[in-house]
Amino acid sequence: MQNKNIGTFYAVGVGPGDPELLTQKATRILNNVTVICTPVARTSAESYALNIVRGAINLDNKEIITSEFPTDDESAAQSVWKEAANSIIQHLNAGTDVAFITEGDPMIYSTVSYVLEVIRDECLGVTIEIIPGISSPMAAASSAGIPLVKHGQKLAILPYVYGIDDLREAISNYDTIVLMKVNKLLLGALSNLEQLGLLGRTTYVRRASTDSEKIVRNLNDLTEEDLDYFSLLIIRKGE
Repeated sequence: MQNKNIGTFYAVGVGPGDPELLTQKATRILNNVTVICTPVARTSAESYALNIVRGAINLDNKEIITSEFPTDDESAAQSVWKEAANSIIQHLNAGTDVAFITEGDPMIYSTVSYVLEVIRDECLGVTIEIIPGISSPMAAASSAGIPLVKHGQKLAILPYVYGIDDLREAISNYDTIVLMKVNKLLLGALSNLEQLGLLGRTTYVRRASTDSEKIVRNLNDLTEEDLDYFSLLIIRKGE
């Protein structure tokens, strides 16, 4: 049962990067709340999600809570989200609505999932609303002009490159594979793609929909400097 004395928690997807892709509902909610929580990777100087929001709404007179998390240490990251959730719960218990913003969609490889677990368990009676956003695979496919799947085809979305055995298994079972948040391991995986005959069927997209967007269709031209945390690979086996 909802406790009317507790604020509402909003998990808001803010899309892939272009502020104009923020949904009307997300914009309305972010304009109405007074507290916004945003993740910041320790490898980044600023919040990617907050920069998206900054291009769409006025952040003056809003309290911004930032949570710095490691991108390569899951246990340490969970500790950060626990602390962030506890800070949010204090605001909720005071009757203040809080929005946690995340790039893309809140339910696809999003940091907000950890926060949601804690809030659901420890803030009884809270109302939670999840606002979907445009995910990066959809934005990247649009930027590259590549249909992810057609009728009857299967799609797999993976967090990063595991290795040739895992990649071979995914390729054997799916028509399109999207590898999210690629990193330096990607360069080593290119030879694996060549072995599998897929090097010419793979497209790299960095920061889709933003001014920093880059699309590389010939992966032999891809350099380590091109790699970015907010990037992905689209591997299409065929038409």
